[in-house]
Amino acid sequence: MDEQLNQAPCGFLTLSTEGTIFSMNEMLLRLLGYQQDELDGQHINVILSPSAQMFFQLYFIPMVTHKGFVEEMYLSLVNHQSEEIPILLNASKKKDSQPSLIDCVFLPMQRRNDYEDQLLFANKVAKDALNKKQEAMEALEAKQAQLIKINKQNQNELQLAKKIQETSLTDAFGNDKIQIESYYKASKELSGDIYGFYQINDHQYGVILLDVMGHGISSALVTMSLQSSYQKVIPKGMSPASVMKELDSHLHYLFHHDEEAWHYCTAIYLLIDTEKQTMEYINSGHPPAIYQNKQGKQETLGATNPPLGTFEGITYHSKTIRYDKGSRLLLYTDGISELIGYSYLKELIMNSPGKSLTDLKEEMALKLKQKQKRYDQKDDQCFILVDLK
Repeated sequence: MDEQLNQAPCGFLTLSTEGTIFSMNEMLLRLLGYQQDELDGQHINVILSPSAQMFFQLYFIPMVTHKGFVEEMYLSLVNHQSEEIPILLNASKKKDSQPSLIDCVFLPMQRRNDYEDQLLFANKVAKDALNKKQEAMEALEAKQAQLIKINKQNQNELQLAKKIQETSLTDAFGNDKIQIESYYKASKELSGDIYGFYQINDHQYGVILLDVMGHGISSALVTMSLQSSYQKVIPKGMSPASVMKELDSHLHYLFHHDEEAWHYCTAIYLLIDTEKQTMEYINSGHPPAIYQNKQGKQETLGATNPPLGTFEGITYHSKTIRYDKGSRLLLYTDGISELIGYSYLKELIMNSPGKSLTDLKEEMALKLKQKQKRYDQKDDQCFILVDLK
């Protein structure tokens, strides 16, 4: 590595598109407290926080692969002492390199966070002092009474909206070819998760699961709009590529390049053909589904495209796998995997052949409830279980 770059006042790292570390400069090694031989050839997950690992895989890799660069992405690294270090990441993909490599520049953000905290604290002190004035207090009391009245009205409307959102979800389904069970729980009154499963004809079934960025009213409105769109196209038997293209176009139409209102959405859609015993799927930046055949061999249905709504003009590519009768499938949102862990999900499916789908659903729901007693629920939760008979 060039000596000037090696001593640059920022972290520098080169890695492959699979995440393997090829080289790094002295500044990054000092920042993280590692020796060079401890990181050479390791996966970048070694120095990423758990939340950054998923964001890196689902957002960074698709973006840098598609656009060739990433600017000002906020992530957290983990040093040798397991302490998180907030950083700002810029990256670009090397042209014509074999294997394909990505150069990354890391700028530590600790001081900036301290300054922002101080500004927020000073702002709060100023507001508290202002509220002590009698005139401001009188105005505040009047506004408070008005807000209580509006809040009561809003609560009633939110409850109605929640009921409408929940009743629009598809019910458990089963016949001699396929059985589908689902679980859904919003982190707030309204959810950014949405799903549906539909019988297209006597041998084809469509299963879709989406997770819109954020929570609450804005995300729920986007999910309902997307639901209205996919309810029209899935029953027609359209290909997964056509379904995803329709939803992606719908998101771009909703926001018309308005960055402040913009929402992206991860999604996975499967077209299951019980006559051919095939599953054709597209995964747009969504957590990987887990497929297990009758013999207990597992396969992950990982990302095939970036999240919906990220880039215009994307060509969607599907993958098709054949399945054995007696196989089982699990689809889920990140609110599930972040709470109980991806490894637990794989182990749960591995140990489930003798259990009914209903019993398996109840076991997962109980595990989620136990975890929530120890941690605040910060994300919506949704999963779908499928038995292929």
